[in-house]
Amino acid sequence: MLRGQASGKVNVFLAAGAARADGFHELATIFQAVSLKERVDIETMPRYPVPRGHQLVRWLHVTGRDAERVPRDETNLAVRAVEAVAEAYYQRFPQLEYLPALHMYVHKGIPTAGGMAGGSADAAAALWLMDRLLGSFFGAGLGTAQLMRIAAQLGSDVPFVLRGGTALGTGRGERLERITAHGRFHWVFALAKKGLSTPAVFRELDRLRADAGSPRPAMDPGAVIHALSTGDPELLAPALHNDLEVAAFSLRPELADLKARASRLGALGAILCGSGPTMAFLCADELAAARVQEGLRGVAECAGVCAATAPAGGAELARGGLD
Repeated sequence: MLRGQASGKVNVFLAAGAARADGFHELATIFQAVSLKERVDIETMPRYPVPRGHQLVRWLHVTGRDAERVPRDETNLAVRAVEAVAEAYYQRFPQLEYLPALHMYVHKGIPTAGGMAGGSADAAAALWLMDRLLGSFFGAGLGTAQLMRIAAQLGSDVPFVLRGGTALGTGRGERLERITAHGRFHWVFALAKKGLSTPAVFRELDRLRADAGSPRPAMDPGAVIHALSTGDPELLAPALHNDLEVAAFSLRPELADLKARASRLGALGAILCGSGPTMAFLCADELAAARVQEGLRGVAECAGVCAATAPAGGAELARGGLD
């Protein structure tokens, strides 16, 4: 059995441009991987050969945070990642007729549907593990460039989660440029009780901009990049920015209340995670994060609270990764 893991993310900067012809908005965003992780185990079933064109993952078990909300069929992003890597190997080795069936376990450690890339982390871990598994059979893996192309086809956040660290993402967020970040940043995440549709948030943003008749802001992440290079949370806090926040707050006013409450508890800054509905609160240190976390427990608007540090790494073997 192979056991891998991948981290969630927080967007410390997100600027959204106009909608493109493909329906996506042009983005400039700065990702930072956080210490909350998803774990994925893949076990081969050699006695059950699966012909090309048929789904390899025959058994999928999901445990952990919000496990009941995760699909167990071919729509699961980790399952899609496995199938995409298998197809790449079929194309590379045309003589291949079948691969062994797989048993896959996913253990959730990142909030589901909260803007923190939990599903993308499942996909990144599965993609990385599947390439490692098949690469051991055939003598060489697909290589970083091809894995990143597959990741981009799976979802906008998957390439970053596969790589980890800190990066500037453009396009849909899939085109990445590494950013130098020093120090360790302490975050508290407040989980909303109800989900928030990403398309709905972007539609609301477009509506608000049209109603205001205002031009779109320039996509300049310079202040955040500088703050990250210093490792100073007090410098990063006022630079945090997410264009989608105004739309999310319009749809869910209680998120603005959470932001205000966290500020009163001592958070240095706050930002919506991606398209939400999770809110991220930047704290000065571990002790300050613990105070904010405790102060948000039991708040009516909040389904749960967790703390994490950043930056973290990308997809990798987990402890006990070779069984």
